[in-house]
Amino acid sequence: MKSRMLYFVLAAALAFEFGCGKKETEKTAEESTPAPAATPIDTATVGDVSGTVMLQGVPPPFKPINMSAEPYCTKAHSSPVLPEEVVTGEKGALANVIVYVKDGLGDRTFDAPKEPVELDQKGCMYQPHVVALMAGQDLKVVNSDQTTHNIHPMPKDNREWNKSQPPGASPIEDTFARAEVAIPVKCNVHPWMKSYIAVFKHPYFIVTGKDGSFDLKNLPPGTYTLEAWHEKYGTVDQQVTVGAKESKTVTFAFKTTGSGD
Repeated sequence: MKSRMLYFVLAAALAFEFGCGKKETEKTAEESTPAPAATPIDTATVGDVSGTVMLQGVPPPFKPINMSAEPYCTKAHSSPVLPEEVVTGEKGALANVIVYVKDGLGDRTFDAPKEPVELDQKGCMYQPHVVALMAGQDLKVVNSDQTTHNIHPMPKDNREWNKSQPPGASPIEDTFARAEVAIPVKCNVHPWMKSYIAVFKHPYFIVTGKDGSFDLKNLPPGTYTLEAWHEKYGTVDQQVTVGAKESKTVTFAFKTTGSGD
């Protein structure tokens, strides 16, 4: 009787181990599989789409960030620091918006750039607040502060990681295997530190600055769905057709719910 029970226990343990091992192997294989060769683009026919992202309405008021729990962080700033959740420029131009091609590229493939995208930690804030890169492209995380930080991306479709970075440490480099818009990032040491990482399978994306402008260059002729993403206001889509050597201009508008929200 005991031998039969031992047999079933061992069988169950082996089945569990095999199942977990298979899942991990599949994930590792997917992330390490070489990308297909990039689809050639006829540079003689490419066009571009440019424009501005605007916020219609009154931006919400924000209280200065309380960094008193970390004296170094407080001393790093000569004036109060506001959250970067909603940053506007002249005439309601909206910063930190990701504008990208959501649909229309078909089955084209693209090589990831060799140079990394940098995310710095300076003044106990992530800089920039929103970063975008291609799947397989290196993300280089730097700590410019004299205090320890903790970088914790929390994706839904990619591998989650959580790494500590003390002062003077070497940059952390990692990649994301799958497209995802957008991955929230936090610092477990300093809870006010927040950022977002957007990952794409193609190079047609950009993050707006305080002037709200964007320019998607070198688009092959075609009809595209463009999407503008903002962490607070969600997404807005537009369809645009780009002919050979044609330049188009579009405006994206996000609306507040009232007199500040």
